[in-house]
Amino acid sequence: MELLYFTEEQTSRAKLEGFVIRAGEQVAEKGTEFLQSYVWGEILQAEGNEIRRLGVIESGRLLLAATLIKKSLFGRFSYWYAPRGPIVEPGLSLEDKNRVLTFFYESLKNSPEKPVFLRQELIFKEVPAGYDICKTHNLQPAKTLVLDLQNSPAELLAAMHQKTRYNIHLAEKKGVVVRPGGAEDLPEFWRLLTLTGTRDAFSLHPRAHYQQLLASGQGRIKLFFAEFQCRKIAAALVVFWGNKGIYLHGASDNQARNLMAPYLLQWEMIKEAQSQGFRYYDFYGIDEQKWPGVTRFKLGFGGKVVDYPGTSDVVFRRSGYYLYKLLRQIRRLV
Repeated sequence: MELLYFTEEQTSRAKLEGFVIRAGEQVAEKGTEFLQSYVWGEILQAEGNEIRRLGVIESGRLLLAATLIKKSLFGRFSYWYAPRGPIVEPGLSLEDKNRVLTFFYESLKNSPEKPVFLRQELIFKEVPAGYDICKTHNLQPAKTLVLDLQNSPAELLAAMHQKTRYNIHLAEKKGVVVRPGGAEDLPEFWRLLTLTGTRDAFSLHPRAHYQQLLASGQGRIKLFFAEFQCRKIAAALVVFWGNKGIYLHGASDNQARNLMAPYLLQWEMIKEAQSQGFRYYDFYGIDEQKWPGVTRFKLGFGGKVVDYPGTSDVVFRRSGYYLYKLLRQIRRLV
């Protein structure tokens, strides 16, 4: 086996993107993982993050790909984070999958950076023996809701909760319309995000993050607004990539909530994803304990609940890892 470093050269970039997309197309419902795409890595780089894109090749065949983000710990120590990754060729046997992961882990462990651990988010549970693999707090949602867009619009509507269908039709009847937005609409999107964050106790990224999403998304990250009488009353940021549309961020005004604009907004984005030929629409994150209201809203659209194994740490240096855990506990107490 060999370790491959993906570069900015177009063929190298296309090889990474093609692998992630093809692998995702073979995984029912979970679909392609945008957080492992070359585009997402570029967005993070533009925000000042150090990115490493690696692959594992055997006999000229690419078997694993990972976009890694370097995270500093203390002193010169650091770790790598693979959001929704690494991506492993789905057709491999369990034995070959473990061989590939073992080679990848050992390559990272012995790399010049000497990382303390790898924080990974595999989409399967099986991992090689012989490693300290510790479950940690989830950075990405452990559950999501996915609609299969092979069903017709009429079938999708019929599968929704009755109240959801009613609210979609109510918004239409009241005169709410959905329109695409652009980078020039960021101030209005930020206004709605701020209102929503305050109202629902959500933490927000810095404004510059949303600006970077729109600027670096290469047309794959799009902004949509629901309007009433020329006033923007709800908004959503959606990724169209691979074989699915992904609902990343949403917001709504405190006023005119009786118009049910977010329901119509979601429905129009679902139809947009379907019209562009995407297989799935991913609501990206449900949790009845942490986000009860948002979860009820999303579940009303039907679809299938999809579970992920969650986030885990592959420990390379035990003393450094347990020092990291101790320091993290102390910070929480303080």
